[in-house]
Amino acid sequence: MMKTLIEEMTGKDYREGDFEVALVPVGSTENHGDHLPFGQDTHVAYRLSKLIAERAGRTLVIPPLFYGMSEHYQHLPFSISLRPENLIRVLDDVFASIYRWGIKRIVVINGHDGNIAPLEVSAREFKVVHPDVLIAVLDKWWELPGRLLPQGTFEVWDGLGHAGEGETSISLYLFPEMVDMSQARGVIPGLPLHVDVKWLFCELTPTGATGDPTRATKEKGRMMTEVVVDVVVRFIEDMRKAGWKYGLSQEARESIRAYESIRA
Repeated sequence: MMKTLIEEMTGKDYREGDFEVALVPVGSTENHGDHLPFGQDTHVAYRLSKLIAERAGRTLVIPPLFYGMSEHYQHLPFSISLRPENLIRVLDDVFASIYRWGIKRIVVINGHDGNIAPLEVSAREFKVVHPDVLIAVLDKWWELPGRLLPQGTFEVWDGLGHAGEGETSISLYLFPEMVDMSQARGVIPGLPLHVDVKWLFCELTPTGATGDPTRATKEKGRMMTEVVVDVVVRFIEDMRKAGWKYGLSQEARESIRAYESIRA
């Protein structure tokens, strides 16, 4: 089987791999209750990336980033955070390094909510500077299962929550040796539905977890993993078929130019 992890490849492996896509797993190091590891977000993003690369072909996985923007989790041990501007610069350098070696299809697999805004800034800026790059971000993998799996799969909050039903389920499937279900505790905070309150995590839970991790199962985690991997693999396959083009067709561009010439 072709190697997919860049840290395990030799120079010869890379040259012979004919890689066209780089997956960038981005996570965090922060408290996830007493039942999940501090590296939860990174472990999930990294393992999902490996599964995606194995199926997609011609795809390599960059070593995961274990540090994210976790300022809002700093009140619980053992959180390690990058300031937003520093995370943006780190991402800039990672993207630039990938581009330097000729890979122009970059897909970020994000595992942590605090990284969403820095990723948006970095990816947008990189695209402006390098318009020949396709850069895509799966910024909230944890929302896909609740939307795409059969109704009733999750018992609480569509599986959402920090170290809640969904995260704990996928952990039981991907790395069960790191999960201690005897310590699983969670709470449901009273957050509003349609307005995004910018909270500190200590305001929401004394345990480091929200949602209900006690409802987690390995089978739910298997279903979650499959649906997320399927979405990204299908995206890569569809983009390949389209020649990595996603904008206006030639006919549409010509119609716009004709319309603009009439208006002029």
